[in-house]
Amino acid sequence: MSLSADRPKALEMTGDVRFAPRVRRLTITSGVALGFVWTLAVMTLDADPIVEFALLAGWILMPSVLASSLVRPGVRKLVGLPATLVTVALLAICLTALPSQGPEREGWLLITAGVLMGGLLGLWFWYRWMPVPTSLDDPGSPRRWTLIGVHVGLIVTGLTLVAIGASAV
Repeated sequence: MSLSADRPKALEMTGDVRFAPRVRRLTITSGVALGFVWTLAVMTLDADPIVEFALLAGWILMPSVLASSLVRPGVRKLVGLPATLVTVALLAICLTALPSQGPEREGWLLITAGVLMGGLLGLWFWYRWMPVPTSLDDPGSPRRWTLIGVHVGLIVTGLTLVAIGASAV
């Protein structure tokens, strides 16, 4: 297996114009998805206010950092801050405010799993904390899109389950 560990900096952390459309999509997607996560948390859970605040801060910061990084790519390194806020908040929900049953319970678990997977993919592909196989180095590679699809699918399925459960009440 060929690894990209000896290659130049990850494309994701550069100002390369080939990656700008992906960053624009992530800016919009994160704004919508994280807004939905925060709204559902506030509407359906009895979570600690600090958990709700962390989700709100992550919702505001993630698209802000991504949008800013289109002009200053070095700012992209800061996506770890909102990602951490959201991840810790979701883990706190799972530990302290998870519904005892129903689709909302499974939904929050799937959202958390999807966000954790996204964080791990970010650490791997963007921050290069582990060597990236050549077959996954290109941001447009089919194998990489498969992993991203699983990450997105977990979150979308989770959001759908929480929304369905909330509307059934």
